[in-house]
Amino acid sequence: MIIFLCVIIIVLVFINICQYLSCRKLKQNVNQISEKLSEIILEESAEKVLIPTDQQALQQLLIQINRLLDYNQKVFADYSKTKNSLRKLISNMSHDLKTPLTIILGYVEKIKLDKTITEDERDILMVRLHEKVLSLTGLLNQFFDLVKIEADDYVMPLSKIALNEICRKNVLEFYDLLLSKGLQVEVEIPDQTLFILGNEDALNRIFSNLISNSIRYGSDGGIFGIALREDKGSAVVEIWDRGKGIGEIHQDRVFERLYTLDDARNPQFQGSGLGLSISKRLTEAMKGTIQLQSKPYEKTSFTCIFKQITY
Repeated sequence: MIIFLCVIIIVLVFINICQYLSCRKLKQNVNQISEKLSEIILEESAEKVLIPTDQQALQQLLIQINRLLDYNQKVFADYSKTKNSLRKLISNMSHDLKTPLTIILGYVEKIKLDKTITEDERDILMVRLHEKVLSLTGLLNQFFDLVKIEADDYVMPLSKIALNEICRKNVLEFYDLLLSKGLQVEVEIPDQTLFILGNEDALNRIFSNLISNSIRYGSDGGIFGIALREDKGSAVVEIWDRGKGIGEIHQDRVFERLYTLDDARNPQFQGSGLGLSISKRLTEAMKGTIQLQSKPYEKTSFTCIFKQITY
């Protein structure tokens, strides 16, 4: 009996010692985690909390802590990107507003103060002033439309749309301009009607932006093309040219708000940097994607891919 009691006491002492050691190890690990978290927060580093332990509960805690740190880093990166984007947005918008406003002010002052101009000269200035005001109004409307789209405040009802007709309509609207630029026009639109769930106004705006860009920047290639095809259950619209193209350094950024190529601010081109950004967001609002591929003087193409519907 005494031996049995001694064994029990020894077992209990052993258990207590194990619990004590385990609690001390747990306390040490928790302190290490706390110190490491404090260090990461103070230094704003991207490190993870790596503490060797065989305790399953602590392992799970470390996994969740590191997931939280990853999320925090993503939020911080998104914030920095948004902050830089906003800074550039304000800078570019200021430039794009300042230039036409300065020109408008110059026309107004000349009309108001120059008593020597003739009626014909005054009429010419009034026409130019009107064109500049319309251009500025269009820029502001584009900007506010983009803000609405990004704020999910843009109402865009979707319905069954025949892409064939939309493509034909947009080519016809630009056909005279294409010919006046001396461009060879290649149109590949199948007889089979391809349907998508989309919005006609949004599609017209997307294709109008892409065709305008192709004419503006790709006319030196001497050819313009639009193709509609079916590909693995998707309806694909490709608008292309063989102009000078878009450099690789710009290709990942042309869809950003107010991002323009180096020559887009040349009065000859008059790019605002909003058209492609709006096109991308409208395409995504219809569950589609838009892609750019460009090899200078070989082929530059913008490809819109939409899910085809058959009902």
